[in-house]
Amino acid sequence: MNKPGADAPLIDPFGRHVSYLRVSVTDRCDFRCVYCMSEDMTFLPKRDLLSLEELDRMCSAFVARGVDRLRLTGGEPLVRRDILWLFRRLSRHLDSGALQELTLTSNGTQMPKYARELYACGVRRVNISLDSLDADKFQKITRWGKLDQVLRGIDAAQEAGLQVKINMVALKDLNGDEIPDMIRWAHGRGMGLTLIETMPLGDIDGDRTDQYLPLSQVRTELATHFTLEPLAHRTGGPARYMRVAETGGRLGMITPLTHNFCESCNRVRLTCTGTLYMCLGQDDAADLRTPLRRDAQEGAGDAHLMAALDEAIGRKPKGHDFIIDRRGQKPAVARHMSVTGG
Repeated sequence: MNKPGADAPLIDPFGRHVSYLRVSVTDRCDFRCVYCMSEDMTFLPKRDLLSLEELDRMCSAFVARGVDRLRLTGGEPLVRRDILWLFRRLSRHLDSGALQELTLTSNGTQMPKYARELYACGVRRVNISLDSLDADKFQKITRWGKLDQVLRGIDAAQEAGLQVKINMVALKDLNGDEIPDMIRWAHGRGMGLTLIETMPLGDIDGDRTDQYLPLSQVRTELATHFTLEPLAHRTGGPARYMRVAETGGRLGMITPLTHNFCESCNRVRLTCTGTLYMCLGQDDAADLRTPLRRDAQEGAGDAHLMAALDEAIGRKPKGHDFIIDRRGQKPAVARHMSVTGG
């Protein structure tokens, strides 16, 4: 359990040190991916969002408590107005050595505009979501996306010196047959690839059971194409990695449904409204916006925020309860991934 104090590490009830914070800076996105959200989304009003200054204060409080890996997500983080201001501010923690890594997950559309400045802010790697190399299929999955726009973003990121890892959600009857070619393409460009099982979060205008493709099945199929060698490599996230002997590249798998990855979980997620989710697959959450603003009003430093943070981490569960509900066809968790942070 946590010892109260502004500089004490965040230790959950199971002895795990929380050192990785994922922050959704916006719930908005320029795509409407079929596994993530409905096409006709209602987004949060601006008044409900943490300001960029508040996001800086919030992230800095976590850094003071031992978080050394910080990932900004969305929605699409780069569509948030003036988002580079936040990257510039947070880069001071890289300069001080308190933060080991500042990174982001993106769909790539804004990379031609921002990649070089992200690198200048100390970002060294980025995850870019790409679920198909077929333009028609890509548009079907993203609803609004254009493949060539994302490919230009990947080019821009690599040209700026960013290490790119591709995230691909495995979708039954949509892109499963593309995975071997995606491996060859990504590894041929010096990029890692991580496959992700669709996660039962939020209503999406359809039956998610129709999308679910277990990665245990995918791995069995891939073994007929490639030699897969398990790796001990970890990046702080939930992926398990292997080396593809034929390409020399790295392949990751995130399997919240077929293989629970909770035993070593060191992560928490903060939404753009200041709600902290101690587990992606649980509804229990803590309001950090109210104590943050109370501290600001009272000039109390971070006293209320730190107390709320200790209380929240003290409730971090041992693991999630993800399951695809094949009878009721309901998501395991009602909120959308774009709200929690991908």
